[in-house]
Amino acid sequence: MCYNKYNIMSSISVQKRKIKESRKSNLDNLPLNKILHGDAVKMLKTLPSDSIDLVVTSPPYDKVRDYNGDYSFNLHATGEQVKRVLKDGGIAVMVIQDQTKNFAKSLTSFRTIVDWVDNIGLRLFETVIYRKHGTEGAWWKYRFRVDHEYMPIFLKGDRPQYFNKESLKIPSKHGGKIMTGSGNRRTDGSTTKTVTRPINLMKCRGTIWNYLMAGDKDSLKRQHPAVFPDQIPYDFIQCFCPPGGVVLDPFGGCGSTAVAAKQLKRNFIIIDIAKEYCSLAKKRLKSTPLPLF
Repeated sequence: MCYNKYNIMSSISVQKRKIKESRKSNLDNLPLNKILHGDAVKMLKTLPSDSIDLVVTSPPYDKVRDYNGDYSFNLHATGEQVKRVLKDGGIAVMVIQDQTKNFAKSLTSFRTIVDWVDNIGLRLFETVIYRKHGTEGAWWKYRFRVDHEYMPIFLKGDRPQYFNKESLKIPSKHGGKIMTGSGNRRTDGSTTKTVTRPINLMKCRGTIWNYLMAGDKDSLKRQHPAVFPDQIPYDFIQCFCPPGGVVLDPFGGCGSTAVAAKQLKRNFIIIDIAKEYCSLAKKRLKSTPLPLF
């Protein structure tokens, strides 16, 4: 059979239409902007494959906090479902830390990262350090104060489908000045030529993200024993979720991911196994106004 230019273009048009229809069908089959009560893995299995743009979550790791109810969870099974529901190019972010027991770390964070990459098939895009306030004036006799958590960023596929870090820029220390600096070091040990140039007022954020707000001053939020700043999901959503996209949190807790998604006009799906935390998330959403623009 002979294909001319018209037939090829027509075929491409049909393929694009089918992809668009498939995406719309996935959205139609999603419980958008809902707080779902249930086990993370069981609820994830009800969602269609290749339907989620971004996952931002923090699992109840290592029993570092006391939750109401004796709930178990499986991070490996969760990772399998996260990969399945993510779109090609989708991103999953986890906020996690390790328990210290008998003077040693549990390594849950590192084991989870290796498991999700080597056994589940996600790729590690980057690991960001969440720098937070330690207890003021605290002193431990046999250890250092812990003032960080890990935020591994997992990628499904070859490259992120959406990546816009403009909102994540931070002020340059010498912004606005004209400076002369040494060249960059090459892999062979030599350096490029020294350059003189104006320094941009803002620069790309690195891999240590400061959230030194000592809590969000939200009385509703503080009813949950383990929370992270609302700004964390807010930053990741701006960077990795396209307008109109879908953000998922399988361990939704007090609803910080949903609150950030609502503020940024993205769709969300929140899952939590505890009824009272689902109710708490709903209250927080109700008290969160929609943005004016």
